[in-house]
Amino acid sequence: MSASIARFRGLRPFVVAAAVLGLAATSACSSQAGRQNATDSDVNVSASTDFAAGTTMAKLSKAGKIRVGTKFDQPLFGLKNPVSGAPEGFDVEVAKIIAGAMGIPANKIEWVEAVSANREPFIEQGRVDMVLATYTINDERKKVISFGGPYLVAGQSLMVRSGNPKKIQGLGDLAGKKVCSVEGSASSQNVRDRAPKANVVLFDAYSKCADALKNGQVDAVTTDDTILAGLKSKDPGSFDLIGKTFTEEPYGVGVKKSDDAFVKFIDETLQKSFDDGDWAKAWDRTAGKVLGKAPSAPDLNSY
Repeated sequence: MSASIARFRGLRPFVVAAAVLGLAATSACSSQAGRQNATDSDVNVSASTDFAAGTTMAKLSKAGKIRVGTKFDQPLFGLKNPVSGAPEGFDVEVAKIIAGAMGIPANKIEWVEAVSANREPFIEQGRVDMVLATYTINDERKKVISFGGPYLVAGQSLMVRSGNPKKIQGLGDLAGKKVCSVEGSASSQNVRDRAPKANVVLFDAYSKCADALKNGQVDAVTTDDTILAGLKSKDPGSFDLIGKTFTEEPYGVGVKKSDDAFVKFIDETLQKSFDDGDWAKAWDRTAGKVLGKAPSAPDLNSY
């Protein structure tokens, strides 16, 4: 898998601005709070918080717990540990940083499985306080929720069976081919728009797309290059990553619509983690194990 990283970097500006693992709201007393070391984490938890009354941060900080929606089947970003039952990955680490800045330790996070199709409903219904689930910021989603971030910018690409038996080199080769994506994802709409003659097959999880590709039920899988790299890392002999990226996918933190104070807090937390280098450390211990060293952080004002 490491050999593919050079290709990732050469194909586009891989603005992995993600690893927000920064002590976003730490105080001088934070070191006394200790480090939360659940699921290979190393995240500061603020021992002193002071939020305006009525804000989401004040409510969550007082409660001492938070509900976070994330993927449970996404290697490198949100993958459920079979022993502990807790998800692990880069999205998970970003969530811990944000929670830690509110004084909430990792063991007080309630992880809720969020698949692509239920992310907005879960936020709107109050079933989660925020969602970090390879969640692309776009205008359609902004109509119903708000986003903090981005903490990572990826790009959509293609994955095929090892050896590329269908000779797929890019979007122009997808006509008449069975291409798998996920219901409710930006990727499924992108491939319809850019390869209208493709036969798009939808599942509720990319892990199922990978299984279908391996078994010959579909000819290709399309989603973000970061996600495809994670899928390939779990079964490197079965898949090849091909073609250049053809979209830009900024990953954000989904929260309730118009919760501007919470968005501002999340952005400040992310920016601090970018500046102090903790986001890069978080990336290195999760997605970076496959995708390599994180490049420059994204511009939080660009999306």
